[in-house]
Amino acid sequence: MTEYAYPGTFDVIVIGGGHAGCEAALAAARLGASALLLTQDLDAVAQMPCNPSIGGVGKGQLVRELDALGGEMAKAADRAMLSCHMLNTSRGPAVRSPRAQCDKKMYQFGMKAVLEAQPGLRVVQDEAAEVLEKGGRAAGVRTARGTVYRGRAVVLTAGTFMRGLIHIGLDSFPGGRYNHPPAGAISKSLCGLGFKLGRLKTGTPMRLNGRTIDLSVCERQGPDDPPKPLSHFTAAIKNPLLPCWITRTTARTAEAIRAGLRYSPLYSGKIKSIGPRYCPSIEDKIVKFPHHGEHHLFLEPEGFGTTEYYVNGLSTSLPESVQYEIVRSVPGLEKAEILRAGYAIEYDYLDPTQLDYTLESRALKGFFAAGQVNGTTGYEEAAAQGLVAGVNAAHQALGREPLVLRRDEAYIGVMIDDLVTKGVDEPYRVFTSRAEYRLMLRQDNADLRLAPRGFALGLLPKALKKNFDAYAAAVQAVMDGRRPKAPGRGPWRLAAARETAEIELSYASYIERNRREARKLREFEGMRIPDDFDYSAVKSLPNEARQKLAARRPMTLAQAARIPGVTPADMQLLWVLLERRAGEKR
Repeated sequence: MTEYAYPGTFDVIVIGGGHAGCEAALAAARLGASALLLTQDLDAVAQMPCNPSIGGVGKGQLVRELDALGGEMAKAADRAMLSCHMLNTSRGPAVRSPRAQCDKKMYQFGMKAVLEAQPGLRVVQDEAAEVLEKGGRAAGVRTARGTVYRGRAVVLTAGTFMRGLIHIGLDSFPGGRYNHPPAGAISKSLCGLGFKLGRLKTGTPMRLNGRTIDLSVCERQGPDDPPKPLSHFTAAIKNPLLPCWITRTTARTAEAIRAGLRYSPLYSGKIKSIGPRYCPSIEDKIVKFPHHGEHHLFLEPEGFGTTEYYVNGLSTSLPESVQYEIVRSVPGLEKAEILRAGYAIEYDYLDPTQLDYTLESRALKGFFAAGQVNGTTGYEEAAAQGLVAGVNAAHQALGREPLVLRRDEAYIGVMIDDLVTKGVDEPYRVFTSRAEYRLMLRQDNADLRLAPRGFALGLLPKALKKNFDAYAAAVQAVMDGRRPKAPGRGPWRLAAARETAEIELSYASYIERNRREARKLREFEGMRIPDDFDYSAVKSLPNEARQKLAARRPMTLAQAARIPGVTPADMQLLWVLLERRAGEKR
């Protein structure tokens, strides 16, 4: 192979064109960095290989936060929206979450158009095979074609592609997703650089031909009317929205699955890695919850110009013959034709405890990682990490301060803190229950919390600042009992200001208690642990605490407190030792 060195040096090189890669590359370029996005297939950027939806419980908050910081996902989802729902409307405001079903091709090619139009961003179809290192820093990428791209920072967003292995029944074959080859060489490169890798598993349901579904026996689930955009910057949804449909599994479904378990890669021992607990396969549901007589299935259209339906709730890796038996045991699907079989996929991931809060490697400076490669699952988790990694890679290259979000500021901060402090032993998914300050981190106030950061970073256009300030003033006026002024023309509306203000007033005592707790936590965040702190010398600490603290190397006392196995008594001892050490230096 003849090697070719591309002339010049990029500020940021992004590996992978999924949801994390798109946000990372756009953020870096919008901040003024020269950016390169490398992807195996330009026609598959921002693809939705599983459910073509954006948002959901906890995930909707992530998308709104990402949007408030200047990300692209919510705007892309609004352009491609074909159905939408605000989830948990009968419950408190802390757990209400928006979710939009999208035309997956409209979303995908809409994002591709945004990437291609972005000044300062070059998009290239090629596979990254090696991360280059020089002097303890990431220095660029060598591709499978032998091209060398030099860079000041590298962001890895490889998704499920690193040594991806697809399973359908007892048959398996390499793939990053169905019909796409895996990325085989990059794992070897990372191991050579000293990174610790592991294996995880995820999966997806079959897709059905809508012409062969009898929707007359299914329950109609109409979209919200009027539909609420996901983005703070979308004035209104223009697409004609479609309904989704609900049906259920039956006793015949369970029988077919039990009879086919001997062909299941999950139960035959062929798949050894762990899958997402909160999105189990139908095999797992039947085996682990035998007392449930039926399970809800949601039939969701994949686009305006296709008859394909996604069967939400029927993820499986059983053989295709068994998949047909399962499908045809369900009311409305007795004559359904499978267009694409469901499958499971195993892939390499990077242990996220090797990363800092900026998503930069602690060992290899200038190397960042974001998305499923960090052990998460879901487009929203990936995109949010992508923006943080892209901002921090660009800021490092351009000599600016890093972006770090706290747990009391954003679900994004909760997620990153969980990943780098606790690590993962299964694919990580954001839920409202993960956030101890969820009443402060609502979807309705994501703009008030994070848009000032977006403007300060330069990711939100300055022209929007006047309208945002008027909206924030309107919220405060309602809370103060004054007559609010309309925020002016644009997506920020007086009705939204009233809604947020009323929530703040109704839950004022609880929100204030959250704020007091967050202020107390920030005292721990401000107490830094020196990089050279020798935990092994603290004999009064239990062995488990010493080992875990030494392995994770927390930067602050608050981070140390969140490491599993570190007790309040351990924290008290560390606090005393750090205070004593600080006193000796004064």
